[in-house]
Amino acid sequence: MGEEAIVTLDDIRQAQQRLRGVAARTPLVANEEDGRRLWFKPESFQPIGSFKLRGAYNKIASLSEGERRSGVITYSSGNHAQGVAYSARALGVKAVVVMPRKAPVNKIEATKALGAEIVPVGPTSGERQAKAEELAAEHGYVIIPPFNDEKIIAGQGTIGLEIVEDLPDVELVLVPVGGGGLISGVATAVKLLRPQAKIIGVEPELAADAQASLRAGKIVSWPGEQVGRTLADGLRTQSVGEINFEHIRRHVDDIITVSEDEIREAMRRLALGARLVAEPSGAVTSAAFLFHACEFPRTEKTVAIISGGSVEPQLLASVLDGGWLEATVNGD
Repeated sequence: MGEEAIVTLDDIRQAQQRLRGVAARTPLVANEEDGRRLWFKPESFQPIGSFKLRGAYNKIASLSEGERRSGVITYSSGNHAQGVAYSARALGVKAVVVMPRKAPVNKIEATKALGAEIVPVGPTSGERQAKAEELAAEHGYVIIPPFNDEKIIAGQGTIGLEIVEDLPDVELVLVPVGGGGLISGVATAVKLLRPQAKIIGVEPELAADAQASLRAGKIVSWPGEQVGRTLADGLRTQSVGEINFEHIRRHVDDIITVSEDEIREAMRRLALGARLVAEPSGAVTSAAFLFHACEFPRTEKTVAIISGGSVEPQLLASVLDGGWLEATVNGD
Protein backbone atom coordinates (compact mmCIF):
# COMPACT_ATOMS: atom_id res chain seq x y z
CA MET A 1 0.00 0.00 0.00
CA GLY A 2 1.49 3.29 -1.07
CA GLU A 3 2.07 6.32 1.08
CA GLU A 4 -0.50 8.26 -0.98
CA ALA A 5 -3.29 6.11 0.50
CA ILE A 6 -2.65 7.24 4.07
CA VAL A 7 -5.10 9.82 5.39
CA THR A 8 -3.52 12.79 7.18
CA LEU A 9 -4.70 14.99 10.01
CA ASP A 10 -5.12 17.79 7.46
CA ASP A 11 -7.44 15.56 5.37
CA ILE A 12 -9.60 14.95 8.45
CA ARG A 13 -9.67 18.65 9.37
CA GLN A 14 -10.75 19.52 5.83
CA ALA A 15 -13.55 16.97 6.19
CA GLN A 16 -14.56 18.61 9.47
CA GLN A 17 -14.91 21.93 7.66
CA ARG A 18 -17.09 20.36 4.93
CA LEU A 19 -19.32 18.69 7.52
CA ARG A 20 -20.05 21.84 9.53
CA GLY A 21 -23.81 22.39 9.54
CA VAL A 22 -24.42 18.98 7.93
CA ALA A 23 -23.37 16.30 10.43
CA ALA A 24 -24.19 16.69 14.10
CA ARG A 25 -21.28 17.27 16.46
CA THR A 26 -22.27 14.44 18.77
CA PRO A 27 -21.56 14.81 22.49
CA LEU A 28 -19.68 12.57 24.87
CA VAL A 29 -22.20 11.10 27.30
CA ALA A 30 -20.69 10.18 30.69
CA ASN A 31 -21.75 6.90 32.23
CA GLU A 32 -20.62 4.49 34.94
CA GLU A 33 -20.56 0.70 34.69
CA ASP A 34 -19.45 -1.47 37.62
CA GLY A 35 -17.67 1.50 39.17
CA ARG A 36 -15.77 2.25 35.95
CA ARG A 37 -16.17 5.54 34.08
CA LEU A 38 -17.13 5.36 30.42
CA TRP A 39 -18.08 8.01 27.89
CA PHE A 40 -20.39 7.10 25.00
CA LYS A 41 -20.05 8.83 21.62
CA PRO A 42 -23.61 8.37 20.27
CA GLU A 43 -23.48 8.65 16.49
CA SER A 44 -27.08 7.50 16.68
CA PHE A 45 -27.79 11.25 17.12
CA GLN A 46 -26.90 11.94 13.47
CA PRO A 47 -29.75 12.98 11.13
CA ILE A 48 -29.70 9.50 9.54
CA GLY A 49 -29.09 7.69 12.85
CA SER A 50 -25.48 6.65 12.19
CA PHE A 51 -21.93 7.89 11.61
CA LYS A 52 -22.08 7.00 7.91
CA LEU A 53 -23.28 10.50 7.01
CA ARG A 54 -19.81 11.89 7.75
CA GLY A 55 -17.88 9.84 5.22
CA ALA A 56 -20.57 9.85 2.54
CA TYR A 57 -21.01 13.62 2.60
CA ASN A 58 -17.27 14.27 2.63
CA LYS A 59 -16.84 12.03 -0.42
CA ILE A 60 -19.72 13.46 -2.48
CA ALA A 61 -18.92 17.07 -1.51
CA SER A 62 -15.36 16.46 -2.79
CA LEU A 63 -16.55 15.46 -6.29
CA SER A 64 -16.21 17.80 -9.26
CA GLU A 65 -19.29 19.42 -10.79
CA GLY A 66 -19.05 17.02 -13.72
CA GLU A 67 -18.91 13.99 -11.45
CA ARG A 68 -21.91 15.24 -9.48
CA ARG A 69 -23.91 15.64 -12.70
CA SER A 70 -23.19 11.99 -13.52
CA GLY A 71 -24.87 10.82 -10.30
CA VAL A 72 -23.52 8.48 -7.65
CA ILE A 73 -24.01 4.82 -6.79
CA THR A 74 -23.19 2.81 -3.71
CA TYR A 75 -23.71 -0.66 -2.21
CA SER A 76 -24.84 -1.07 1.38
CA SER A 77 -27.16 -2.89 3.75
CA GLY A 78 -28.51 0.33 5.18
CA ASN A 79 -26.53 2.94 7.10
CA HIS A 80 -24.10 3.88 4.32
CA ALA A 81 -27.06 3.74 1.92
CA GLN A 82 -28.82 6.38 3.99
CA GLY A 83 -25.64 8.43 4.31
CA VAL A 84 -25.23 8.54 0.54
CA ALA A 85 -28.91 9.23 -0.08
CA TYR A 86 -29.01 12.05 2.49
CA SER A 87 -25.80 13.62 1.23
CA ALA A 88 -26.77 13.34 -2.44
CA ARG A 89 -30.13 14.98 -1.77
CA ALA A 90 -28.44 17.81 0.15
CA LEU A 91 -26.01 18.39 -2.74
CA GLY A 92 -28.56 17.96 -5.55
CA VAL A 93 -27.03 14.73 -6.88
CA LYS A 94 -28.84 11.64 -8.19
CA ALA A 95 -28.23 8.58 -5.98
CA VAL A 96 -28.62 4.87 -6.75
CA VAL A 97 -28.16 2.32 -3.96
CA VAL A 98 -27.64 -1.42 -4.35
CA MET A 99 -29.05 -3.13 -1.25
CA PRO A 100 -29.65 -6.75 -0.20
CA ARG A 101 -33.30 -7.74 -0.52
CA LYS A 102 -33.30 -8.84 3.11
CA ALA A 103 -31.76 -5.68 4.54
CA PRO A 104 -33.63 -4.34 7.59
CA VAL A 105 -36.95 -2.98 6.36
CA ASN A 106 -36.54 0.25 8.31
CA LYS A 107 -33.23 0.92 6.54
CA ILE A 108 -34.65 0.21 3.06
CA GLU A 109 -37.64 2.48 3.66
CA ALA A 110 -35.48 5.26 5.13
CA THR A 111 -33.17 5.16 2.10
CA LYS A 112 -36.15 5.35 -0.29
CA ALA A 113 -37.60 8.25 1.70
CA LEU A 114 -34.38 10.19 1.14
CA GLY A 115 -34.93 9.98 -2.62
CA ALA A 116 -32.49 7.25 -3.64
CA GLU A 117 -33.25 4.68 -6.31
CA ILE A 118 -32.99 1.18 -4.77
CA VAL A 119 -31.60 -1.81 -6.70
CA PRO A 120 -32.19 -5.07 -4.74
CA VAL A 121 -29.71 -7.98 -4.95
CA GLY A 122 -28.74 -11.10 -2.99
CA PRO A 123 -27.30 -11.25 0.51
CA THR A 124 -23.52 -11.05 0.08
CA SER A 125 -21.37 -7.92 0.00
CA GLY A 126 -19.69 -9.26 -3.15
CA GLU A 127 -23.01 -9.30 -5.01
CA ARG A 128 -23.75 -5.74 -3.99
CA GLN A 129 -20.38 -4.43 -5.10
CA ALA A 130 -20.46 -6.32 -8.43
CA LYS A 131 -23.91 -4.92 -9.30
CA ALA A 132 -22.86 -1.37 -8.37
CA GLU A 133 -19.74 -1.62 -10.55
CA GLU A 134 -21.82 -2.97 -13.45
CA LEU A 135 -24.33 -0.11 -13.23
CA ALA A 136 -21.57 2.47 -12.81
CA ALA A 137 -19.91 1.26 -16.01
CA GLU A 138 -23.24 1.28 -17.85
CA HIS A 139 -24.51 4.71 -16.73
CA GLY A 140 -21.39 6.63 -15.76
CA TYR A 141 -22.25 6.87 -12.06
CA VAL A 142 -19.48 7.68 -9.58
CA ILE A 143 -19.06 4.88 -7.02
CA ILE A 144 -19.17 5.95 -3.37
CA PRO A 145 -17.54 3.00 -1.54
CA PRO A 146 -18.78 2.12 1.96
CA PHE A 147 -15.30 2.14 3.54
CA ASN A 148 -12.33 1.55 1.22
CA ASP A 149 -11.73 5.18 0.25
CA GLU A 150 -9.59 8.01 1.65
CA LYS A 151 -12.39 10.61 1.61
CA ILE A 152 -14.71 8.19 3.43
CA ILE A 153 -12.00 7.50 6.01
CA ALA A 154 -11.33 11.20 6.51
CA GLY A 155 -15.03 11.89 7.05
CA GLN A 156 -15.32 9.17 9.68
CA GLY A 157 -12.10 10.47 11.25
CA THR A 158 -13.90 13.65 12.31
CA ILE A 159 -15.34 11.55 15.15
CA GLY A 160 -11.79 11.10 16.45
CA LEU A 161 -11.13 14.85 16.27
CA GLU A 162 -14.25 15.52 18.34
CA ILE A 163 -13.30 12.90 20.94
CA VAL A 164 -9.88 14.45 21.54
CA GLU A 165 -11.32 17.99 21.53
CA ASP A 166 -13.89 17.04 24.18
CA LEU A 167 -11.71 14.66 26.24
CA PRO A 168 -8.08 15.73 25.58
CA ASP A 169 -6.61 13.14 27.95
CA VAL A 170 -8.63 10.21 26.57
CA GLU A 171 -6.81 6.93 27.23
CA LEU A 172 -8.79 4.33 25.30
CA VAL A 173 -11.27 4.44 22.41
CA LEU A 174 -13.43 1.40 21.56
CA VAL A 175 -14.57 1.35 17.92
CA PRO A 176 -16.90 -1.03 16.02
CA VAL A 177 -15.26 -2.73 13.02
CA GLY A 178 -17.03 -3.78 9.84
CA GLY A 179 -15.25 -2.86 6.62
CA GLY A 180 -12.84 -0.68 8.57
CA GLY A 181 -13.81 2.84 7.49
CA LEU A 182 -14.80 4.03 10.95
CA ILE A 183 -11.83 2.61 12.84
CA SER A 184 -9.41 3.78 10.12
CA GLY A 185 -10.50 7.38 10.48
CA VAL A 186 -10.94 7.44 14.24
CA ALA A 187 -7.63 5.69 14.91
CA THR A 188 -5.76 8.03 12.57
CA ALA A 189 -7.20 11.18 14.16
CA VAL A 190 -6.75 10.04 17.76
CA LYS A 191 -3.26 8.57 17.33
CA LEU A 192 -1.93 11.64 15.48
CA LEU A 193 -3.29 13.96 18.17
CA ARG A 194 -2.67 11.74 21.21
CA PRO A 195 -0.22 8.92 20.39
CA GLN A 196 -0.38 7.41 23.89
CA ALA A 197 -4.11 6.68 23.62
CA LYS A 198 -5.08 3.09 22.80
CA ILE A 199 -7.46 2.19 19.96
CA ILE A 200 -9.27 -1.14 20.26
CA GLY A 201 -11.58 -2.41 17.54
CA VAL A 202 -14.60 -4.55 18.41
CA GLU A 203 -16.46 -6.95 16.15
CA PRO A 204 -18.81 -9.94 16.55
CA GLU A 205 -17.29 -13.39 17.07
CA LEU A 206 -19.35 -14.53 14.08
CA ALA A 207 -17.77 -11.91 11.80
CA ALA A 208 -14.23 -11.62 13.17
CA ASP A 209 -12.42 -11.21 9.86
CA ALA A 210 -10.74 -7.96 10.94
CA GLN A 211 -9.27 -9.59 14.04
CA ALA A 212 -8.08 -12.51 11.90
CA SER A 213 -6.52 -10.04 9.44
CA LEU A 214 -4.68 -8.09 12.14
CA ARG A 215 -3.36 -11.32 13.67
CA ALA A 216 -2.25 -12.68 10.29
CA GLY A 217 -0.70 -9.44 9.06
CA LYS A 218 -2.72 -9.66 5.84
CA ILE A 219 -6.36 -9.33 4.84
CA VAL A 220 -8.38 -12.43 5.66
CA SER A 221 -11.81 -12.89 4.07
CA TRP A 222 -14.71 -14.76 5.70
CA PRO A 223 -17.60 -16.44 3.81
CA GLY A 224 -20.83 -14.46 3.44
CA GLU A 225 -22.89 -17.27 4.98
CA GLN A 226 -20.67 -17.13 8.07
CA VAL A 227 -20.71 -13.37 8.72
CA GLY A 228 -24.42 -13.27 7.84
CA ARG A 229 -25.19 -15.11 11.09
CA THR A 230 -24.46 -12.15 13.37
CA LEU A 231 -27.26 -9.92 14.57
CA ALA A 232 -24.97 -6.94 13.88
CA ASP A 233 -26.07 -6.40 10.28
CA GLY A 234 -23.80 -3.37 9.84
CA LEU A 235 -20.70 -5.47 10.63
CA ARG A 236 -21.32 -8.32 8.20
CA THR A 237 -18.54 -7.38 5.80
CA GLN A 238 -16.54 -10.35 4.57
CA SER A 239 -13.21 -8.51 4.76
CA VAL A 240 -11.77 -5.08 5.55
CA GLY A 241 -10.73 -2.83 2.67
CA GLU A 242 -7.11 -2.60 1.54
CA ILE A 243 -6.78 1.10 2.36
CA ASN A 244 -8.52 0.50 5.69
CA PHE A 245 -6.20 -2.36 6.58
CA GLU A 246 -3.14 -0.18 6.06
CA HIS A 247 -4.55 2.35 8.55
CA ILE A 248 -5.51 -0.43 10.98
CA ARG A 249 -2.00 -1.88 10.87
CA ARG A 250 -0.47 1.51 11.60
CA HIS A 251 -2.79 2.87 14.25
CA VAL A 252 -4.93 0.15 15.89
CA ASP A 253 -3.61 -1.57 19.02
CA ASP A 254 -5.89 -4.62 18.99
CA ILE A 255 -9.25 -6.00 17.84
CA ILE A 256 -11.41 -8.04 20.22
CA THR A 257 -14.66 -9.92 19.68
CA VAL A 258 -18.00 -10.17 21.48
CA SER A 259 -20.73 -12.81 21.43
CA GLU A 260 -24.32 -12.43 20.21
CA ASP A 261 -25.66 -12.69 23.77
CA GLU A 262 -23.25 -9.98 24.90
CA ILE A 263 -24.40 -7.68 22.09
CA ARG A 264 -28.05 -8.14 23.07
CA GLU A 265 -27.32 -7.51 26.74
CA ALA A 266 -25.33 -4.39 25.88
CA MET A 267 -28.25 -3.08 23.78
CA ARG A 268 -30.59 -3.70 26.71
CA ARG A 269 -28.36 -1.94 29.23
CA LEU A 270 -27.78 1.01 26.90
CA ALA A 271 -31.52 1.49 26.45
CA LEU A 272 -32.55 0.99 30.08
CA GLY A 273 -29.49 2.42 31.84
CA ALA A 274 -27.96 5.08 29.62
CA ARG A 275 -31.25 5.84 27.77
CA LEU A 276 -29.46 5.34 24.45
CA VAL A 277 -30.92 3.24 21.64
CA ALA A 278 -28.19 1.34 19.79
CA GLU A 279 -28.47 -1.04 16.89
CA PRO A 280 -26.51 -4.29 17.36
CA SER A 281 -23.53 -2.95 15.41
CA GLY A 282 -23.43 0.12 17.62
CA ALA A 283 -23.64 -1.85 20.87
CA VAL A 284 -20.54 -4.01 20.33
CA THR A 285 -18.24 -1.47 22.03
CA SER A 286 -20.42 -1.37 25.14
CA ALA A 287 -20.44 -5.19 25.12
CA ALA A 288 -16.65 -5.17 25.05
CA PHE A 289 -16.46 -2.78 28.01
CA LEU A 290 -18.98 -4.81 30.00
CA PHE A 291 -17.73 -8.32 29.32
CA HIS A 292 -14.14 -8.14 28.03
CA ALA A 293 -12.41 -5.55 30.20
CA CYS A 294 -9.65 -8.07 30.94
CA GLU A 295 -8.62 -7.93 27.28
CA PHE A 296 -7.60 -4.26 27.23
CA PRO A 297 -5.77 -1.86 29.57
CA ARG A 298 -7.66 -0.67 32.64
CA THR A 299 -8.12 3.04 32.07
CA GLU A 300 -9.85 5.96 33.74
CA LYS A 301 -10.98 7.69 30.54
CA THR A 302 -12.52 5.35 27.99
CA VAL A 303 -14.78 6.29 25.07
CA ALA A 304 -17.10 3.77 23.39
CA ILE A 305 -18.41 4.81 19.98
CA ILE A 306 -22.07 3.90 19.41
CA SER A 307 -21.98 3.84 15.64
CA GLY A 308 -25.73 3.86 15.01
CA GLY A 309 -29.22 3.52 16.41
CA SER A 310 -31.26 2.29 13.43
CA VAL A 311 -32.76 -0.77 15.07
CA GLU A 312 -35.98 -2.44 13.93
CA PRO A 313 -38.74 -1.95 16.54
CA GLN A 314 -39.49 -5.66 16.92
CA LEU A 315 -35.83 -6.45 17.50
CA LEU A 316 -35.56 -3.71 20.11
CA ALA A 317 -38.70 -5.00 21.84
CA SER A 318 -37.25 -8.53 21.88
CA VAL A 319 -33.95 -7.31 23.33
CA LEU A 320 -35.68 -5.26 26.03
CA ASP A 321 -37.75 -8.32 26.97
CA GLY A 322 -34.57 -10.36 27.23
CA GLY A 323 -35.75 -12.54 24.37
CA TRP A 324 -34.19 -13.58 21.09
CA LEU A 325 -35.28 -12.61 17.61
CA GLU A 326 -33.65 -14.71 14.92
CA ALA A 327 -31.83 -12.39 12.54
CA THR A 328 -32.92 -12.88 8.97
CA VAL A 329 -31.41 -9.78 7.43
CA ASN A 330 -28.07 -9.38 5.72
CA GLY A 331 -25.87 -6.34 5.78
CA ASP A 332 -22.53 -4.63 5.29
